[in-house]
Amino acid sequence: MSNRMWGGRFSESPDAIMEEINASIDFDRALASQDIAGSKAHAEMLAKAGIISTEDARKIIDGLDQIAAEIEEGRFTFSRNLEDIHMNVEARLAELIGDAAGRLHTARSRNDQVATDFRLWVRDALDDLDRQILALMNALVAKAAKHAGTVMPGFTHLQSAQPVTFGHHMLAYVEMFARDRSRFRDCRVRLNECPLGAAALAGTAFPIDRKMTAAALGFDRPAANSLDAVSDRDFAMEALSAASICAIHLSRFAEEIVIWSSAQFRFVKLSDKFTTGSSIMPQKRNPDAAELVRAKAGRIIGALNALMVVMKGLPLAYSKDMQEDKEQVFDALPSLSLSLAAMAGMVADLQPNEARLREAAGIGFSTATDLADWLVREAGLPFREAHHITGRIVAEAEALEVDLGEMPLEALRKVYPKLDATVFDVLSVDASVASRVSEGGTAPDNVRQRASEWQARLAQEEAAAAKGTPLSPEGSL
Repeated sequence: MSNRMWGGRFSESPDAIMEEINASIDFDRALASQDIAGSKAHAEMLAKAGIISTEDARKIIDGLDQIAAEIEEGRFTFSRNLEDIHMNVEARLAELIGDAAGRLHTARSRNDQVATDFRLWVRDALDDLDRQILALMNALVAKAAKHAGTVMPGFTHLQSAQPVTFGHHMLAYVEMFARDRSRFRDCRVRLNECPLGAAALAGTAFPIDRKMTAAALGFDRPAANSLDAVSDRDFAMEALSAASICAIHLSRFAEEIVIWSSAQFRFVKLSDKFTTGSSIMPQKRNPDAAELVRAKAGRIIGALNALMVVMKGLPLAYSKDMQEDKEQVFDALPSLSLSLAAMAGMVADLQPNEARLREAAGIGFSTATDLADWLVREAGLPFREAHHITGRIVAEAEALEVDLGEMPLEALRKVYPKLDATVFDVLSVDASVASRVSEGGTAPDNVRQRASEWQARLAQEEAAAAKGTPLSPEGSL
């Protein structure tokens, strides 16, 4: 019996195991809307080029619209016997319009068809992610503006380092996510070439108009080389690479939320919206949303690794290995989308404990650098000597079990006799953050200015998006 899909070359049906390993409809059904859009553009081009009749093109497009409606309404039956989304759609089209359906595949292959569908799907996902990152950045900027002067400890090695402000800390993540937006947008620019018309690998002898189909599908241009067009999955790896970096940023922030909301830190509080309880310990409020965001980074990074391993040894052009390109992407980008939504919700929800943050900001001799700077400015010492003297003063404060600002002047002069009472002006956490006026520093006025700049920039971005202005690779101020 001839195989129903591959025609006369095969005289027997596939083994059941072959069907099981070969079928992709269980996951590539996600490409249904992109597949139909590509087929409609292809049919219109074939008709305009005189390759098929206008009547057949009309029947094909009407039939594809009906299939799209059936899928949207949940009335379409996907068959594993038909292997993939392309053959499922084509088979249903034949049931609806008869022989005209067989003309749709003229001058194309499933190789350029799936490459086009996949690019369209990833492009749609990138546009959605861009909007979500913008929403998260807006939430962070709003929190930064509100807490531009809220003092908190800054850490290195998770040890008290110098006081910063909560707003400054929020803006650090704004900068990170701005770079993520830039990477995704840059990826979109390279992605936006159309493989349709490359056919199996060599192009086609039919007089097709690839520029027409590219424009109809929103691509900037046709892909330039037919071999590369059907075998390229750089766009998917690049999207996963950008997604992995973004997920790492989300995971770092999630880790801080987990730490900050613990009973030991008490820096922030999350409401019931983003926490869960314990089945046995009634006092618990667990930051599960943050923990799951942290965990999903592993899935996303794993997806990138898996796809790179699939692609690393493949000769040109298409190999069936490349069927394994989609499940990772279909899992990773929605996982990132969910993580972004959860983080935006947590940022809006979390309430800084200002009293506790201020208390913690002064712990661990966090204004020691301010003391060293004073010795440089007021006593004219080289910084290395000032650093050494400050270290001795910290040791003395530690022995007295007091903070630097609480030390008696006599104790300070015991270490360095030229110290005077004006040194106490720089030893408070407020004075410390206020003094950090260098560009990019944590001074509250700096934070307010930067937050204001970001608010204006993001408002521009939203206005441009509402007008349908094309995305640019730029992502930061």
